Amino acid sequence: MKMLINVPETVVADALRGLAASHPELIVDVENRVIVRRDAPVEGKVALVSGGGSGHEPLHGGFVGRGMLDAACPGEVFTSPVPDQMVRAAAAVDSGKGVLFVVKNYTGDVLNFDMAAELAEDEGIQVAKVLVSDDVAVDDSLYTAGRRGTGATLFVEKIAGAAAEEGAPLERVESIARRVNDLSSSFGVALSACSTPAKGGPTFDLPAGELELGVGIHGEPGRERRAMMTSREIADYAVDVVVADLRPDSPVLLLVNGAGATPQLELYGFAAEVHRALGERQVAVARTLVGNYVTSLDMAGASITLCQVDEDLLRLWDAPVRTVGLRWGD
Repeated sequence: MKMLINVPETVVADALRGLAASHPELIVDVENRVIVRRDAPVEGKVALVSGGGSGHEPLHGGFVGRGMLDAACPGEVFTSPVPDQMVRAAAAVDSGKGVLFVVKNYTGDVLNFDMAAELAEDEGIQVAKVLVSDDVAVDDSLYTAGRRGTGATLFVEKIAGAAAEEGAPLERVESIARRVNDLSSSFGVALSACSTPAKGGPTFDLPAGELELGVGIHGEPGRERRAMMTSREIADYAVDVVVADLRPDSPVLLLVNGAGATPQLELYGFAAEVHRALGERQVAVARTLVGNYVTSLDMAGASITLCQVDEDLLRLWDAPVRTVGLRWGD
């Protein structure tokens, strides 16, 4: 398997050096694995900190900046960051108004962020935590108890980040983040396996001519394998699953997310089918985002995430954002 790297052992550090060189608006501590917005701490503002294993870029480091995260902690590929990183990040961005940890529901992330919260509070930093658990494909996967955290992480970080940017207190920012997670559902499909630098090849076997319905963002098994389906058939399957879980009675945000190796041409074709399927099920779409945002290295495939929104949540979604991976507005 050919990869554009030096050696597997330095792939994360090399990427962080590149991020630092390319984006002077960020402070990138390569040695300690912490990415911070350069203007942090922002006076009077609740800070958002997230993190997780590398390999899902632009999540999370690509979402550090005005209107989203104040800091992110990248772990090794598909491996949770450690508590010291999270405490260092919290200390760097805390303005005295508290810090919200946004945690995807994977066992390592949950345990390490819990420990980090205790350590940060020992240092006088007020910490709240929100668990993202939007993947409806399976419960109790290889790395989780309950639902996995996937595409809704972007919605949580963007909407709660906008609330924090407006000066909302910690309790309000936490409440909004929890609400966004509760109003979100996701489902993913793999057309090929992902390949980690350490392994140098596919992390699981997916025979030619088959796809994995309900795959996780680390290649965890989904609901079932089937012979290859058309974009239309995949959209109908995924939309049925997500709509049955969410039962939306208000407009939704729609994320059509690439797994890493699926080109924009295919993603927008898939987005057209998802819009058709939602329309046939009388689900109104308020906003759509299409692209690679929560990836799985070089996996081919896609996921959809829906989040029900009211006027307030939609306003926060539309609020200006300026990060490496997401930017609009002023």
